[in-house]
Amino acid sequence: MNPFITHTGIVAPLDRANVDTDAIIPKQFLKSIKKTGFGPHLFDEWRYLDHGEPGMDLTQRKKNPEFVLNQTPYEKASILIVRENFGCGSSREHAPWAIEDYGFRAILAPSFADIFFSNCFKNGLLPIVLPNETIDFLFKSIYANKGYVLTIDLENQFIVMPSNEKISFQVDAFRKHCLIHGLDDIGLTMQHSESIKAFEQDYYQKNSWLL
Repeated sequence: MNPFITHTGIVAPLDRANVDTDAIIPKQFLKSIKKTGFGPHLFDEWRYLDHGEPGMDLTQRKKNPEFVLNQTPYEKASILIVRENFGCGSSREHAPWAIEDYGFRAILAPSFADIFFSNCFKNGLLPIVLPNETIDFLFKSIYANKGYVLTIDLENQFIVMPSNEKISFQVDAFRKHCLIHGLDDIGLTMQHSESIKAFEQDYYQKNSWLL
């Protein structure tokens, strides 16, 4: 998992509430358990004017010009700002996989669905909860300044605006540690690999009949 310490990027405004995981990555693309390859189908039903299926030639599909990620400069955005209850619906981990695979590193919202929120941290994404008035202010700033750029400093827990004003945010200390050090669940376990190996050797010595 890629560490997250600081990140600077263009912010894409997705001005919608209650975006569910089927909108984030439609069910027909859930046939793989690899974490890669889902980015091209992020928000597939909104990005394209036809119905998408796995294996389609994306160069032959007509994009929806009204959708934000099909507009310049938002196709290169790496920070997403949304409305409340983002990531609701089914608990599919493919949703944060698709967002991360597209190139996003952080999501700003007034609230997130609980399981989606947890899955983001486990996959290198930083979901940041901000008050509604702050989200409203950022949406207005983005619409007034196309290509609006923010810098997110996870270590110090603040967002730097182009004016150099800072917005502070809260994050769980353990989740912050994991993101900064690029540790998913497997990475956390492997930190104890020597202890695990020693336990296994001792266990099999005492229970040789298991070999």
